[in-house]
Amino acid sequence: MNLPNFNRRDFLNTSVSAGLAAGLAQGGFFSAPTHASENKKLGVALVGLGSLSTNQIAPAFQKSANCKLTAIVTGTPDKGNMWSEKYGIGRDHIYNYNSFEKLASDETVDLVYIVLPNSMHAEYTIRAAEAGKHVLCEKPMANSVADCRDMIHACKSANRKLAIGYRCQYEPHHLKCVELARNKELGAIKMIDAGFAFKIGDPKQWRLNKKLAGGGALMDVGIYALQACRYLTGEEPTIITAQETKTDAAKFAQVDESITWLMQFPSGVLAYCSTSYNFNGLNRLNAYTENGFVRMDPAFSYVGNSLETSKGKVALDVPDQFATEMDAFAKCILEDKPSKVSGEEGLKDMLAIEAIYQSIETRASVKVVA
Repeated sequence: MNLPNFNRRDFLNTSVSAGLAAGLAQGGFFSAPTHASENKKLGVALVGLGSLSTNQIAPAFQKSANCKLTAIVTGTPDKGNMWSEKYGIGRDHIYNYNSFEKLASDETVDLVYIVLPNSMHAEYTIRAAEAGKHVLCEKPMANSVADCRDMIHACKSANRKLAIGYRCQYEPHHLKCVELARNKELGAIKMIDAGFAFKIGDPKQWRLNKKLAGGGALMDVGIYALQACRYLTGEEPTIITAQETKTDAAKFAQVDESITWLMQFPSGVLAYCSTSYNFNGLNRLNAYTENGFVRMDPAFSYVGNSLETSKGKVALDVPDQFATEMDAFAKCILEDKPSKVSGEEGLKDMLAIEAIYQSIETRASVKVVA
């Protein structure tokens, strides 16, 4: 099942996008080398200055050991001026969507961090790669498997690295869960229960527009539960059975409100997952093993995650998740090593997501095909 694409022209002509973006232009190929200062900090151009960039990513640069904010891309001049003053970004390093291609000649920028509506991820990843920049793209990677493959191809063709913003793969509690699963300290995993939901607000926001978001709760927060099951087992789901329900047909006319799905893995592990845009309080990851359990609740928050096993609670220091993921990607670039959250990782999630939507549509179990 291919989810809808939504290009820059569609986005600009949509009423919910007012103030979020302006016209775009195609960028040219520029094979730029990676530039690193003496303290090994790579320059980052942040594309899209919405809530996540403002409240999470921008502050994370102040804690990063390997990245620094050197440029911004925004369709709102007032935002550009504000960010310039607040973060000391030179006026010649503020771009709009019409001038995006000029990043190719900006030697202060080594990588581009894309924080745009889901439908724009593919276009901007491809254009950034063609401009000679490495790419860190927020999740979900794109709105379709086809777009994911195009993004991977573009980055490989330009010899640029691509990583997806799976912050939980660097979060200490999740890393400890993976460690426990791998060394089978509590025995092999038998079943997983994972879910993430929240009550979404403004009915006119882009997340409820299928052309922009590709889907609803599943694409936005359900993907965390999906990812967690994959990295806990170290396997890919083979069969998925899913169902959807809507209690507000008007608000969720275009996207999914609530979905539950069951995944079967090659080892025999079963994973029951759930997500919703219509209530708060679901934020968990439970793995049941031969000799106990591993439990996180909350599991997927920016701060405050908690880990407990059948042997007791586990206390861990928690760094800034966004600074940690940026630093990890910067090291991959500097050391020319692959990222564990590569484009291929994002593609695997999208293969499962498309299977979930297909199962809902056909009311049948669906095999996940790579």
